[in-house]
Amino acid sequence: RYSLFYNRLKNIEENEGGLDKFSKSYKTFGVNQLVDGGIYCKEWAPGAEAVFLAGDFNGWNPFSHPYKKMEYGKWELFIPPGQDGCSPVPHGSKLKVVIRAQNGELLYRISPWARYVVRDEDKVNYDWVHWNPPQSYIHKHPSPKRLKSLRIYESHVGIASPEGKVASYKNFTYNVLPRIKDLGYNCVQLMAIMEHAYYASFGYQVTSFFAASSRYGTPDDLKEMIDVAHSMGITVLLDVVHSHASKNSEDGLNKFDGSDSCFFHSGPRGTHQLWDSRLFDYANWEVLRFLLSNLRMWIAEYGFDGFRFDGVTSMLYHHHGIGTGFSGDYNEYFGLHVDEDALCYLMLANHMINFLHPECITIAEDVSGMPALCRPVAEGGGGFDYRLAMAIPDKWIQIIKELKDEDWNMGNIVHTLTNRRHEEKYIAYAESHDQALVGDKTLAFRLMDAEMYTNMSVLSPLTPVIDRGIQLHKMIRLITHALGGESYLNFMGNEFGHPEWLDFPRKGNNESYHYARRQFNLTEDHLLRYRFLNAFDRDMNKLEERFGWLASPQAYVSEKHESNKVIAFERAGLIFIFNFHPYQSYVDYRFLNSNFFKYKILLDSDAAEYGGHQRLDHSTEYFSEEYPHNYRPNSLMV
Repeated sequence: RYSLFYNRLKNIEENEGGLDKFSKSYKTFGVNQLVDGGIYCKEWAPGAEAVFLAGDFNGWNPFSHPYKKMEYGKWELFIPPGQDGCSPVPHGSKLKVVIRAQNGELLYRISPWARYVVRDEDKVNYDWVHWNPPQSYIHKHPSPKRLKSLRIYESHVGIASPEGKVASYKNFTYNVLPRIKDLGYNCVQLMAIMEHAYYASFGYQVTSFFAASSRYGTPDDLKEMIDVAHSMGITVLLDVVHSHASKNSEDGLNKFDGSDSCFFHSGPRGTHQLWDSRLFDYANWEVLRFLLSNLRMWIAEYGFDGFRFDGVTSMLYHHHGIGTGFSGDYNEYFGLHVDEDALCYLMLANHMINFLHPECITIAEDVSGMPALCRPVAEGGGGFDYRLAMAIPDKWIQIIKELKDEDWNMGNIVHTLTNRRHEEKYIAYAESHDQALVGDKTLAFRLMDAEMYTNMSVLSPLTPVIDRGIQLHKMIRLITHALGGESYLNFMGNEFGHPEWLDFPRKGNNESYHYARRQFNLTEDHLLRYRFLNAFDRDMNKLEERFGWLASPQAYVSEKHESNKVIAFERAGLIFIFNFHPYQSYVDYRFLNSNFFKYKILLDSDAAEYGGHQRLDHSTEYFSEEYPHNYRPNSLMV
């Protein structure tokens, strides 16, 4: 693998002038404004017979501005400035690349490198708009320094409002970012930014890879949003989709030059049978240019601080993970079923990011557990900084769905939370956007279900269902945060137990926005119990910020008692104790501890401000003593 990576990197160095120049191809491909006022256009369309540029600037004459054919399927066009020295293609004018296919058909296409595409309300397809404002947004604040403890707030701009509509970048900037900061998250991961024609795809059917979604606002609005986040010390990650592309041809990459291939594999290999989307040919030189330049553009032009790579499992294997289970056997990760070209691309991407932007962070969404995916490329690894601990949310769902409270297995919970390679960093999470989508249920909804509609008011009785749900919601999130990884992630709204599910407007729900929103206002109503969960999530993050357990070595688990339903562990100089017993409390409970210290309560899920029952006295001091317990010399009673 390293040999394949090294050979491709060497070819880039020898034939393209190095990674820096190669990944700046976004400045020459597409339609680009020159300093002298002229326009330089460049496309890769190996299957085209001829290529033209048409648009508002030439009265949509499809043949007046032909491209010149170059080597290797490339085409270029230079349009001189007007007599007044101004650009011949004004800012805001619509454009199309006109392709004459091998069969003689004329195809009107959006450039794969288009920076801004919009859709009029009366149209189905997107239009390419030349974006070259007289004055672009200028970033005022530097990116935050690379974080040791990563607390990620997974977000979607369009649903970030209680109102039933598509919310804007401006709304996120001035209403949501302050909330994220207050909750103690230091990183926001933005979904559905790369332009996607189908809103209900959650941003995972990308049509224009270089365009920020116009449904939320302009490119400058997004730049301002990222700049304001940086001013708050918040790192901003982009959920990047390089695992596949939309099958749209009118406003997507599919059949750009009239052929079945171009950016993708031809035939069955070029289509994902479950996602009904196109699959990139990662061995193709121009595909590597396109994807690496795409990453570079989002960092250089918008100020993103890194990426969460979606669908990495699908990229890594020819079977795309379909109908395949992973047990951890090494034969599952090495063999002809592995797509070495895709893995080599990921190594190149991480090497480029680490070499040119060492402050940036990359995350892999991989369910397979590919070894060394988060080790440096120099070691033959994939080069990612973190991977998602995707087994953890599945475990919590399985426990809540299938087991009675008294049957919860403490050892199984601890095993799931600690079962990771120690030299690879994992992002722990109890639930993400996957669990919030229609057809699934959030933890809060699984725990409290229909009673969330009737009994979340403090004026109504605290029923056993609501009481159990609120307490377990806090405990599950804290033990996942503290024991499950080297970073923590939460999907927006889930921190306070957002009711119901997430469903985008579509034909199946009469194009309703009722479930495509986040009701942040629920936490501001002091008569509702959502504020208890919100306060606990905030203080949990603030405590991690103070002690940094995510950046500390893995925890030492000192107790996982099956009959008592108690789990205890030490990390970052703190002791975490969880009582999962459905009805039993304990007095003078002894457990071992490593350090000979005096302890006090820092965070208590049973505190009144978190909707608890105030059964613990926070003024109590607890002392280690030389009293052997569980084969260790020191112990503590609580």
